[in-house]
Amino acid sequence: MGVLEIILIVACAAIVIGVITASIIKKKQGKCSCDCGGDCAHCAACMAAQKKKQSKNI
Repeated sequence: MGVLEIILIVACAAIVIGVITASIIKKKQGKCSCDCGGDCAHCAACMAAQKKKQSKNI
């Protein structure tokens, strides 16, 4: 394995870890984890918003 391959693997791992970390931070802050850019209260695509609306209707 060459140096370039090792650097590529480390860079790819860093990108994956960054995406996962950003998703976890958004979820903890209550923001939508989908790419719509909005908040979960008004997001029709967000499963969390749909679950909250269904529980309020029951």
